[in-house]
Amino acid sequence: MASNLRAVIAKNQGAALAASAVVTGALLKNTVTQNSDDVVHPPAYPWDHLGLLASYDLKSVRRGFQVYRQVCATCHSIEGIHWRELVGVTHTEAQLKAMAAETDVVDGPNDEGEMFERPGKLTDPLPRPYANIEAGRAANGGAYPPDLTLMVKARHSGQDYVFGLLNGYYDPPAGKEMLAGLYYNPYFPGGAIAMPPPLQEDGVEYEDGTKASIPQMAKDVVQFLNWCAEPEADDRKKSASLSLCVIAFCLLMTGYTKRLRWSPLKTRAISYIKPN
Repeated sequence: MASNLRAVIAKNQGAALAASAVVTGALLKNTVTQNSDDVVHPPAYPWDHLGLLASYDLKSVRRGFQVYRQVCATCHSIEGIHWRELVGVTHTEAQLKAMAAETDVVDGPNDEGEMFERPGKLTDPLPRPYANIEAGRAANGGAYPPDLTLMVKARHSGQDYVFGLLNGYYDPPAGKEMLAGLYYNPYFPGGAIAMPPPLQEDGVEYEDGTKASIPQMAKDVVQFLNWCAEPEADDRKKSASLSLCVIAFCLLMTGYTKRLRWSPLKTRAISYIKPN
């Protein structure tokens, strides 16, 4: 009996040690994988618009649109946003009509079957810097600047990644060789990015007088890109809040109606009188 008990205990100890070894190996493998990453993961910044009842800072969105127009639009497009969608968000309708009219849009064909240029209007998307992908590659050494409409959603950590990338240009560390035309940025996979530092101190002159430091411009343009990716976010939160209020009211009325209808039945007393 004692020998059988010792055999069972020894068998269970072996299974436990094997399970511990598997778990430890998995943890070590995960640690090695993370330590061998060729990119620095950005910290999680406290973005105000991510709260359940928070909304976009439209002043920051307007400044970010200014940074995009004066800096980013020379290489990147935002084809998913039209001028009309910015009405009441960054500028008035009259201001956006004037901005759109400053651009030339290829339209057509006309009655003669030819394409023609016309001034832009509110129904047009924001202009593209290049006519096609091949022209964009030729102007940037073979690297095509991506469209920024959904850039915040297309990258891990979203706005944290974009903010870290815009602020992450440094001199390469000792032993890090950079090819010609590449810049060191630890937040970009591989640490080498073809895009030169886009933001410079006082690179734009904000209309509201805000100092245009590199972190400030990066924060504003990230706010604008986040709005481009989810322009309906504020309306969705409003609709969700209204729906929750309606649901709460319906639950209260359901409980009240239930107590009102059933209280006479639950409180009545039924007495049986034995006949004489």
